[in-house]
Amino acid sequence: MTTYTDKGPKPESGRFVTFHHVTFWVGNAKQSAAHYCARLGFEPFAYKGLETGSRKVAAHVIKQNQILFEFQSMIVPFEPEEMADHLIKHGDGAKDIAFEVEDLDSIFKRAQELGAIVVKKPWEESDENGKVRFTVIQTYGDTTHTLIDRKDYKGFYLPGYKKPTYQDPLLKQLPIIGLNFIDHIVGNQPDSEMSSVAEWYEKNLMFHRFWSVDDKQVHTEYSALRSIVITNYEETIKMPINEPAPGKRKSQIQEYIDYYGGAGVQHIAMNTSNIIEAITNLRARGLNFLEVPDKYYDNLRKRLQHSKVKVTEDLDILQKLKILVDYDDEGYLLQIFTKNMQDRPTLFLEVIQRKNHQGFGVGNFKSLFEAIEADQAERGNL
Repeated sequence: MTTYTDKGPKPESGRFVTFHHVTFWVGNAKQSAAHYCARLGFEPFAYKGLETGSRKVAAHVIKQNQILFEFQSMIVPFEPEEMADHLIKHGDGAKDIAFEVEDLDSIFKRAQELGAIVVKKPWEESDENGKVRFTVIQTYGDTTHTLIDRKDYKGFYLPGYKKPTYQDPLLKQLPIIGLNFIDHIVGNQPDSEMSSVAEWYEKNLMFHRFWSVDDKQVHTEYSALRSIVITNYEETIKMPINEPAPGKRKSQIQEYIDYYGGAGVQHIAMNTSNIIEAITNLRARGLNFLEVPDKYYDNLRKRLQHSKVKVTEDLDILQKLKILVDYDDEGYLLQIFTKNMQDRPTLFLEVIQRKNHQGFGVGNFKSLFEAIEADQAERGNL
């Protein structure tokens, strides 16, 4: 594991503030949004569709604290063509990771001059609440980044969206989860493409390397991965970039690439301040998680006896909930991963709680891989 301290030069203009939202292209936005609300504790937040004048695309936006997910689907057959092609190739997946920025024009000009592929040049949308400026650039695979500058906007979301007219009465009867913000978003790349993608962020967006591991550190008997985490200057946006490494059998990264049809978003990590309560309530709502063997916790207890860090949570409860623990001399993190969120073995989710630890669970990668490999074996894909 390598931690990087060199941020590089601070951009003279323009600033990346935070993740704004993630846009999913799916077969049925209404049902996908309802599933995430029922299972994960989100609530309907914004809508556009035929009733609001959007004639080709329906969008259902859901919210939990600072996390915004937008599910979009086609209203008419084969239009927009790009969305139709994306769904055929990738299935349901995360199409766009939107960043809130300051001084969008400076960021766009710099990225364009450095060679970034521009999907849509800067444009402006407005309503009675003000105006928002946007631009879209291409990143890995068919994934894009929308940059959003909303300093002159006072609305609840974005122009063109209305508050949902329907509130599901079921949601008020379900336990609160407490997912607070997007911690990081992981992108899977084909073999030998990780470094070039990381370099793209460094060159075009002036991000820098934050953390990395290689296949000597992250492997099982069957498979391995390499990962570089890149982040903006303020380190408020973290984007791990993964690639498979050669192994005896198919890596779970390669399985993703095969079923998604190329590079894309593998998982979205959501930060909570009370993971025990969050996972207890997510399990009560019926969300499915990867299972790790009890031996993991036997080994964990032995290793913690020699650690400077003391985990304050009850290890018996963590074991019951199958929450993983990673630590160093300064602190620890708690994390757990869902099973795939759709039939294709592609996108899944993570819940994470940090206690003075800014890593990404390298100590848990082997256990995580073994749990995923058990599922791969069931699918006949190991």
